[in-house]
Amino acid sequence: MNNKYLALCLALALGSGMVGQAQAVSLFSDNVQAPESVTTAPTLSGSKLQQLPWQPLVPPTSQTIKLDANSPQLSQGDIRGAVATIALPANRGTLEITLSSLVDNKSVYAPNVLVLDEQMRPAAYYPSERFAYAGPEVMDTDRLQGTLRLTPALGQQQIYMLVYTTNKDLQQTTKLTAPAKAYAKGVGNAVPDIPDPIAQHSEQGTLKVVVKSDQQNGNVMIGQLMPTSSSDTAATAVIPAPAAAPAAKAHAAPEKVLTDTEEYFNQSIRTAVKQGDIDKALKLLDEAERLGSTTARETFVGSVKSKK
Repeated sequence: MNNKYLALCLALALGSGMVGQAQAVSLFSDNVQAPESVTTAPTLSGSKLQQLPWQPLVPPTSQTIKLDANSPQLSQGDIRGAVATIALPANRGTLEITLSSLVDNKSVYAPNVLVLDEQMRPAAYYPSERFAYAGPEVMDTDRLQGTLRLTPALGQQQIYMLVYTTNKDLQQTTKLTAPAKAYAKGVGNAVPDIPDPIAQHSEQGTLKVVVKSDQQNGNVMIGQLMPTSSSDTAATAVIPAPAAAPAAKAHAAPEKVLTDTEEYFNQSIRTAVKQGDIDKALKLLDEAERLGSTTARETFVGSVKSKK
């Protein structure tokens, strides 16, 4: 390990709170959807959300979810039909979720996504327009697909993702690529001049959800760094989750709430420095401090000093 490089990194860590940002390399896709304002999201009943069965998904994972008559149902406002209810861990760093709705027999479920923080307050909203048509490929069929990148704020154990469709979506269709055209493009032949099939939007369908995590910071923060009081009514639908009560006490003893997540970052920083991957350690330090860590910098400095 080059001692001059270590010394430079140490000086940067001691003098700057934004180290590593320029050198950080994301392991995620560049094709990430931007959310709409949550003020445009549908207003949901707190009691309805609490009654839904939330299915936990722990990254890295790839899950197929069948939406049919046996799935959770939600009919409120413009929302209609089967929904997918997903609970995601909030202590794994940034989450990248690729959601695909598969076309089957010229029918497809047009997904909308509402992301909720641990207290089930609306935090990010992705309408169906964010999930564009993707044609058939070697390993994939026709689908509506979009990618979300979310960074849960420290102090939360999990966040929630509600996938639903609407009456407006059900009145629309999706133009597919004719199989003969897809084949011609794939082998380099002339594309035939034939009509493309049309897929009707449906209340039921099949979703494929791929979730992965990394310490690279995302672009959509989910939840608040400091807990809000019980009188906060800024969100459209504030649902007191079971974990809300302990979170309200975080002002008095934040170290008890953040211990696991902080130690996760600190151990990752120690390991990266030990392995000589200073760039990764700097990236971890940067994200930890973005999310409110008070010990990551001390851990990095101590690890670098011991490495020297």
